[in-house]
Amino acid sequence: MQYDNALRFFIDGQWLMASGAGRMDVINPATEHPFMQIAIGTTEDADLAVRAAFEAFPAFSQTSKSERLELLRNVLRCYNDRYEDIAHAVSTELGAPLKFSREAQAWAGQIHLESTIAALEAFSFDEHSGSSMVTWEPIGVCALITPWNWPLNQIVCKVAPALAAGCTVVLKPSELAPLSAMIFAEVIEKAGVPRGVFNLINGTGPVVGQYLAGHAKVDMVSFTGSTRAGIIVAKTAAETVKRVAQELGGKSANIVLADADLEDAVIKGVEACFSNSGQSCDAPTRLLVPAERHAEALEIARRAAAATRVGDPLSENTDMGPVISQQQFDKIQGLIGVGIEEGAILVAGGLGKPEGLDVGYYAKPTIFGGVTPEMTIAREEIFGPVLSIMPYDTEADAVRIANDSIYGLAAYVQAGNLERARAVARKLRAGAVYVNYAPWDTHAPFGGYKQSGNGREYSHWGIRDFMEVKGIVGWGT
Repeated sequence: MQYDNALRFFIDGQWLMASGAGRMDVINPATEHPFMQIAIGTTEDADLAVRAAFEAFPAFSQTSKSERLELLRNVLRCYNDRYEDIAHAVSTELGAPLKFSREAQAWAGQIHLESTIAALEAFSFDEHSGSSMVTWEPIGVCALITPWNWPLNQIVCKVAPALAAGCTVVLKPSELAPLSAMIFAEVIEKAGVPRGVFNLINGTGPVVGQYLAGHAKVDMVSFTGSTRAGIIVAKTAAETVKRVAQELGGKSANIVLADADLEDAVIKGVEACFSNSGQSCDAPTRLLVPAERHAEALEIARRAAAATRVGDPLSENTDMGPVISQQQFDKIQGLIGVGIEEGAILVAGGLGKPEGLDVGYYAKPTIFGGVTPEMTIAREEIFGPVLSIMPYDTEADAVRIANDSIYGLAAYVQAGNLERARAVARKLRAGAVYVNYAPWDTHAPFGGYKQSGNGREYSHWGIRDFMEVKGIVGWGT
């Protein structure tokens, strides 16, 4: 695949050749072969991008709300023009089924632009408090470090609110899935975003990511990734006392209450866990069911796993593509092996690749039953198509098991009685709780409790995260 800007970075409104000779193959996980090569940035490239953002900040921070709205509407229009290119890019770099790339991956970027525009239209930057004026102002230069699993979702839910707030940004996308990010940079260029306001550099986390986190001219880091990497980013950023917003790992519980429709709840729970090949930080990977119906739930889950069609991302019949890399495949296989060794009931799937899929990083849709809270597969984030079904005795027991985790990104509750579901939702220690498989809502805050991170993204929540609060005392009424 030929791509003109593969060896360039978008800095200060221009596509510039990388300063170093570092190169990296980008692998198509469905074929295990490289489809493009990108330049890997150096600290010198990163510094150039930060300085461009720093120089652009004074002017851009003073733009009006109406000017930023016009800019974001232009970005949305140009994004829509490149929608199909973006969907194909994600399908190629991530291995996501093309239908899913269109309807979920590319759509996520679109809906975040739309919801940010709506939030900015209603946003008030000034409010009176007593005799003082409280004003919200852009925090400054923001380093945005994004993952590979939902590239457009995480890029746009950071870039759009940062621009809405009046910040300037340096984006470092995952080097495993960089093509969609480069197309997004072309969208930004076409939309007429002023020079230096948006900058993109490819590179590794330990070099470019860590350098951005510690840069004295970066005022904020917004990071999405693993808890392990997030700790490193936070420690690095602490040296310059900058704000750090993080969306990290998860091990989300999905509680099926006794009055829920078990068949419907289990089937949808399996589908939600396997979506995006299980590579979602908020995937409902722990399915809690009443102990007296555990065997019934396992049989329903087994049928649902058997119905999941794994294969070529370009086929319209595919439900689940490969996982992103050999490293990720190996990690998933290792944890499936641990689940078997620790005595969980293997209901479906297991070790190895699905039959007939010898090429590509394809993992079997795997279900474990009889999983207990102390088992490794109940505690560690697997980040693959592996579901742990856990029996519980009482509703209080289910809440206790759900909250017994270092993570707290999301949780799910299924119930016949809505009031009962709401009561359980209030007891769960998670940043987002989804009741009865409610549709995704980009106007709700997104972020985690505990080791799942801090800060909130989406809509006006995201805009506020990129702002400082100033009190002007003596303003008068």
